Amino acid sequence: MKVPFAKVSCNGNELKYISEVLESGWLTTAGKTLQFEQLIADKVGAKYACAVNSCTAALHLGLEALGVKEGDKVFVPDMTFTASAEVVRYLGADPVFLDVEYGTALLTPEILKEAIANNPEIKYLILVHFGGHPAEMTNDEGEGIIDICKKNGIKILEDAAHAFPTRYKGKMIGSFGDITCFSFYANKTITTGEGGMLVTDNEDLYKRVKTMRLHGINRDVWDRFTSNKPSWEYDVVAPGFKYNMPDLNAAIGLAQLEKAEEFRESRLQAVKYYYNHLSDVEGLDLPISKVPFEDHSWHLFPVVLNESSSIGRNELIEALAADGIGTSVHYKPLHHMTYYKEKYQLDAEDYPVAEKIWKGTITLPLFPDMTKEDVSYVTKKLKNYVYGNISL
Repeated sequence: MKVPFAKVSCNGNELKYISEVLESGWLTTAGKTLQFEQLIADKVGAKYACAVNSCTAALHLGLEALGVKEGDKVFVPDMTFTASAEVVRYLGADPVFLDVEYGTALLTPEILKEAIANNPEIKYLILVHFGGHPAEMTNDEGEGIIDICKKNGIKILEDAAHAFPTRYKGKMIGSFGDITCFSFYANKTITTGEGGMLVTDNEDLYKRVKTMRLHGINRDVWDRFTSNKPSWEYDVVAPGFKYNMPDLNAAIGLAQLEKAEEFRESRLQAVKYYYNHLSDVEGLDLPISKVPFEDHSWHLFPVVLNESSSIGRNELIEALAADGIGTSVHYKPLHHMTYYKEKYQLDAEDYPVAEKIWKGTITLPLFPDMTKEDVSYVTKKLKNYVYGNISL
């Protein structure tokens, strides 16, 4: 039996919308992209959305618009993909890595408050909603991450690459911080193949991002060729980037967006099966959800092998692969990456939770078309190995 780690579901209107783009003769950023932007903004409850060719591009544009410059420092969680930190370096600024919470791999208000006390000069935060679980944005005590940042004059860039569609206390992720960035990479909860989206309620930030995503030109291509003004008449107002999303990608995104809640529900059914059949396994720590399961987008299902497990993480990955089961690891923390470790003289002892997660974590298969037979097969094989039945 074969169960891949991830599998794209494209059984909606993808081909129909792609055909419409091809028949239009306009393949780059145009009407489909504009429609996709509006629908994403409506979905998450933001005033403005700007489609780009990756979430990394969105993060870069967002930090630039927020004013991050050379010599600044930015709080970044240690347990994340390198893009969350590398965009800080694009601008000549420096990431300051923070440990995370066991069970969620998230920054918490307590972790952030301690970091601010130790680094009161830092005024920027990249907040990662890990695996689809939202961070604690607000709470009844007025001490949520949003509240803490407002009190300390810290601007927030939310890295929601894993978190569409995710809700927190009745609000969608994308409607909280200064800027939120989503990923539509091939293995995400919805995909455009490659692509991302930046959303914000701030008109000035939106205008800056929209200009900088296409060479710093003050008119986008679609506007130039649909306006009564000459198409060649434009100005370059800043040294921008080439980050726009083509209509071909947006066409896929539109079809995927139509099924986003259906996809989330399908993933949730697999997640519930995992919890029901793995929660009593002594050698395995399951992810903790501090929000209702229905509010979590379940991009990932990472488990951690604890001290009771009779098998190591790498050995387990190899054993499952031999059984046709694809897995991954999220993540090798950034304090282990050569560039960051050497440049910032990082020590694993300063990140004990990330280190504990890293040593035992393995991410199980999870995708919309996953069948009960698929998840049952993964669960049975996993339990056998964790309990020491290597030959099964």
